Amino acid sequence: MSVAPTALDRLVNAAGLPTLGLELPLDNDWGATRLRTDRAAGRPFGAPDLTRHAELARLADELGFAGLWVRDVPLYDPEQFGDAGSVFETFTHLGHLAAVTERAVLGTAAVVLPLRQPLLVAKSAATVDVLSGGRFVLGLASGDRPVEYPLFGADFQGRGATFRKSVEILRAAWARHADGAGMELAEFGLDARRHLDILPKPTGPSVPVAIAGHAQQSAEWISQNADASLNYPRPLGALRLKTREWQELTADTPKPYLTPMQLDLTEDPSTAATPIRLGLRTGHQALIDHLRAMGELGVAHVSFNLRPGNRPVEEILHELAETVLPHFPSPGTADGTDAPGTAAS
Repeated sequence: MSVAPTALDRLVNAAGLPTLGLELPLDNDWGATRLRTDRAAGRPFGAPDLTRHAELARLADELGFAGLWVRDVPLYDPEQFGDAGSVFETFTHLGHLAAVTERAVLGTAAVVLPLRQPLLVAKSAATVDVLSGGRFVLGLASGDRPVEYPLFGADFQGRGATFRKSVEILRAAWARHADGAGMELAEFGLDARRHLDILPKPTGPSVPVAIAGHAQQSAEWISQNADASLNYPRPLGALRLKTREWQELTADTPKPYLTPMQLDLTEDPSTAATPIRLGLRTGHQALIDHLRAMGELGVAHVSFNLRPGNRPVEEILHELAETVLPHFPSPGTADGTDAPGTAAS
């Protein structure tokens, strides 16, 4: 009997090597050269060039990157944060990406759940999941920008409790019900016999959920309520501690550990790896060694943020595809070929 792979299955290589993805936007606006030219032209810091966003996303998909991740930054705050993230509204952007890509898993890194109405998030996420053919992972966060909360009518200090309740509502909205029954949300007085429901339903039992960081929750709660951990980049020593904790907490039902990483890939392939904020400046040879070490520690998927680099993004994509991706293959294509969870019928 054939079991359809989930989007998370498509990010996990059974050999223990991490699969590789990209964090959007695909731009180099944090590199020294662009910072100078943007400043001279009066362009604001943190607002990337999106002129070729669809073309580059399509290229990344064709080159074989396992995932494309978008960030959720509701408000551009040049004074305190100076980063507009992926710029486009998250779920609108994902619907577009579902149309212009065929293989890559699409993910959020991550939706600020306490700022959003959870039933609308449930509907939006299930829609992207269906439109992409089951290629969607919903990354969720509690958020870290206090200025946004009152503007959205949300309580920053209470965001942890809001996050927990919202995750419960997402799961209830995605559930399938027998005999035409609807959702049951007791705290809202909604009984299943009222037959209210959220459509479409996901392609699988649920949209896969990855929780970013701690989200104001205990590690135990995350291990029980998430399908994956989406955690911040760390030096290998600190990473060992985090992955070990995650593996111990999910020992009965192993769940993947995912992490982003800022990457400044140099032209010289032999450049030694040196730390930059939340990532590395390195040539591709040392990058391969570092990724192997991450895989040995239990990292299932690494997504590169290319914004700190000086080189043209298209050039970097081709170099990664030619020199690095062959060492870290994805487990099959979007149609499930050779993917985990697929058995002979």
